[in-house]
Amino acid sequence: MAYEKQYDVIIVGGSYAGLSAAMALGRSLRKVLIIDGGEPCNRQTPHSHNFITHDGKTPKEIAMLAKEQVLKYETVAFLEGTVVTAGKTEGGFEVNTAAGESFSARKLLFATGIKDQMPAIDGFAACWGITAIHCPYCHGYEVRHERTGVMANGEMGYEFCKLISNWTKDLTLFTNGKSTLTPEQAEKLAKHHIPIVEKEITAFEHTNGHLSQVRFKDGSTLSMKAVYSKLPFVLHCDIPVQLGCALSEQGLLVVDQFYKTTVPGIYAAGDATFMMRSVAMATYSGNFAGAMINKDLVDETF
Repeated sequence: MAYEKQYDVIIVGGSYAGLSAAMALGRSLRKVLIIDGGEPCNRQTPHSHNFITHDGKTPKEIAMLAKEQVLKYETVAFLEGTVVTAGKTEGGFEVNTAAGESFSARKLLFATGIKDQMPAIDGFAACWGITAIHCPYCHGYEVRHERTGVMANGEMGYEFCKLISNWTKDLTLFTNGKSTLTPEQAEKLAKHHIPIVEKEITAFEHTNGHLSQVRFKDGSTLSMKAVYSKLPFVLHCDIPVQLGCALSEQGLLVVDQFYKTTVPGIYAAGDATFMMRSVAMATYSGNFAGAMINKDLVDETF
């Protein structure tokens, strides 16, 4: 496919947020180029949930259908590649890919998501998105009433246990080291029959990502069907930061209610902009961002 050099909008990241934005822009008759490296954060998650009309489908299935529908709009193009640099130009922005290609656009939208930082626990990464999970709204129903763990500490551990107790009463808090809960928090968990295990975790024993038991440094084990964890993360793409876009205290891109970053002409949507990670939220944010970008383009030329 022959790509043009100049577009109205370049979207960096072609998963749910990026594709949703592209559809809104394509339906607005905008020339759009989506550039995507093909590494979504949920690529090993077996099923996606809590997204009406697509509940239970694989993330890849949803993304492929979305891409097929988006590319029916003749002004939208999709390039498989990785953006390595971007810079301001007189007419907007220029981006450069790892393959040496250069493209220009009046506006940039980053929908590149985040990259989870895996703990040094054998087997954890293989279970991530399958039985080592982050969100009860995405995965909780599938492991309801099962023997479940929460791997966290302090305030996060306490609040996470409160939330997950809605899905199962067979719940254990793994602090993976000395507990930092307050006495009041520990007493409240005990009242709800949630034990606190302070032993250091060394392994998640599993079969193809399906957890069977947690192994501790002292050699003991505990049978478990699923473990929730809030992992630290970094932005999947740091180019917005290089361009001057501000980050929040949580390490996410700062955007206003119109998904504008702190740099004029640069927008962001999806997991890199909010803590509530889900297909539905990413899709919503991309759709809204696409509409706002089109409005800004109209306002600039009318």
